[in-house]
Amino acid sequence: MNKTFRLNTGFDIPLVGFGTYQIHGQELIYQVLDYALEAGYRHIDTAVVYRNEEYIGTALKTLLPKYNLKREDIFITSKLISQAGKDEEFVEQMVRRSLANLQTDYLDLYLIHWPGVSGMQVTHPDNVKYRKGSWNALSKLQREGCLRSIGVSNYTVKHLKEMLADCKGIVPAVNQVEWHPYYYQPELHEFCRQQGIFLQAYSSLGSSNTAELRDDETVKSVAKRLQKTPAQVLLRWAIEQDVGILPKARSRDHIQENVGLEFEIPAEEMKHLNSLKDSVGHKFAWNPETVV
Repeated sequence: MNKTFRLNTGFDIPLVGFGTYQIHGQELIYQVLDYALEAGYRHIDTAVVYRNEEYIGTALKTLLPKYNLKREDIFITSKLISQAGKDEEFVEQMVRRSLANLQTDYLDLYLIHWPGVSGMQVTHPDNVKYRKGSWNALSKLQREGCLRSIGVSNYTVKHLKEMLADCKGIVPAVNQVEWHPYYYQPELHEFCRQQGIFLQAYSSLGSSNTAELRDDETVKSVAKRLQKTPAQVLLRWAIEQDVGILPKARSRDHIQENVGLEFEIPAEEMKHLNSLKDSVGHKFAWNPETVV
């Protein structure tokens, strides 16, 4: 449960994190974080657009002492989306707002959430400009120490190559992308591995709006043979590839279920799961491939 991966910045990131997308409200955030810390999670993933940073900061102020934890015992990630017409100073302001909301002097990881500007304008003429400006701002804050590691999310090989050509040696520590048996990119995984970028999965269980992936007959068959749940198989499938995961859940039972991953998936079963990309494959989330 507490296995970690050493980032290119020298800091360790837990392989299993707790996702908070679509979890809103002070009471609910407190409840799910209480369950998560109780279950052993030590990585909390949020974002500016999730609109729950302030709730998380307030909850942790009470919950960390409850579990005899200090700030340095947990890993917190947040992220932002660049906005058209906003410069590097705006990015810095947004990061400092995240720090204030989360009631912490530093964040363990901060990501550029999307390679385009807000509004999902995939063909915006200044996407390259804003990607570069955002990275420059995050790099400055990392040098100052309030961001320990910085990275990206939803970046393709194309976006990463562009960044690496002009990043002044500051390589992203993490690339967070959609990753599950219906949709995964071996070429992106290999590129990130070669560059020392840790690949982290979101939507490991599919979409919140459908149980399609968890109800897949192949997934259920593998789960039955391994005497695990479909969710556990899907999460372990990513870990078997050295990909981090960020499952989210609201009930105590599901939160505990999602960390019960101390097992291995045999190679033959991995082949069955891997084949779903070609036989069923599709995405559940936004597609960055078209972002210029």
